[in-house]
Amino acid sequence: MNKMSDRTDLPSRRHWLLGLAAATAGQTCFGQDPPNETGSPASLYVPDEIDRAVKSGVEYLVNTQRENGSISDRGHDIAMTALAIMAMASIGEEPQAFSPIGRAMSKALDFVLQKKHQDTQGYLGGRDGSRMYGHGITTLMLTEMLGMGSTVQQNEQIHEMLVNAIKLILKAQRVSKSEKLKGGWRYTPTSRDSDLSVSVWQLMALRSAKNDGVAVPGEAIEEALEYLRYSYASPLNRDGTPRNKVTGFSYTPGTHHPSFTMSAAGLLAMQVCGQYESPMVEGASEWLMQHPPKANERFFFYGVYYYAQGMHQAGGKYAEKADEMVANLLVDSQRSDGAWLARGGEERNVGAVYSTALAILSLSVRYHYLPIYQR
Repeated sequence: MNKMSDRTDLPSRRHWLLGLAAATAGQTCFGQDPPNETGSPASLYVPDEIDRAVKSGVEYLVNTQRENGSISDRGHDIAMTALAIMAMASIGEEPQAFSPIGRAMSKALDFVLQKKHQDTQGYLGGRDGSRMYGHGITTLMLTEMLGMGSTVQQNEQIHEMLVNAIKLILKAQRVSKSEKLKGGWRYTPTSRDSDLSVSVWQLMALRSAKNDGVAVPGEAIEEALEYLRYSYASPLNRDGTPRNKVTGFSYTPGTHHPSFTMSAAGLLAMQVCGQYESPMVEGASEWLMQHPPKANERFFFYGVYYYAQGMHQAGGKYAEKADEMVANLLVDSQRSDGAWLARGGEERNVGAVYSTALAILSLSVRYHYLPIYQR
């Protein structure tokens, strides 16, 4: 049984079922432009151009796959392969034998699921050097693919690896930390500090796993939410409300300097945890309206990924603005081989698989396929 069969509370489930039917027939639902909650078009860009862009991007990922099943070009093989799998799933593809993309996904999953990639503590970020970033990314991918493996054995492997990975995240969260750093995560499972960038991946993995029925204590989510609130750039009143109504999120608590990337990440994290009515969600959405992404943004692809997902969930004017901005920034910057690559800096060094997967995930909000990004 597919894991989505139990998620009847998700309003976008019908879109996922449309995608599943098409993917089972060996195709994706390109060309469909599902309406958002207001009934207006989900993208202000020409839909066919977005469809072509994401399809070309996925083809690049498939063509980059190595003989061992990994999809990477600059190292961090496990984390990058996991990110590529999520990108393919975001457009309605799934691991199966009926299409080249489906076969590539199945082979990529087999690579990630090798027992040697997870240590005895459940850690997935050690073998490829991706640390807790990679652990969170890979765990999130496993939660989203649970029940979608191409064989019974693959599904069993996903479940086993996922359960141990979640245990590692929970154990890392319990490491003794100062008051404002409690509930978060950083670079290693034993880190005694926290930052928002690493923490968001772990939080999304926990929330998605909880949706799957994996044992995740409610207090773990609440403690992570408390860390998120401390990361909001405005000082808080005694009742927990922010003094500044319009601001974003900071990399670490207490700095009060919002950045584009962290504001987008914090926005999505709050929404994933169901905090849609929080004044911090409204404040960050408004701040991002006033500080939209720029092509020369540091960590551009990372930030745009969170921006696209978070603003789309915010709906209304926020979704319309983000849909237009993301399409305009990404479609024209795609290379002829289907890949995206950062202009320079740290992101360029990570490689084209990383930026291409994030670009696809950013453009694919209109398809509503990955459950973690559904409101």
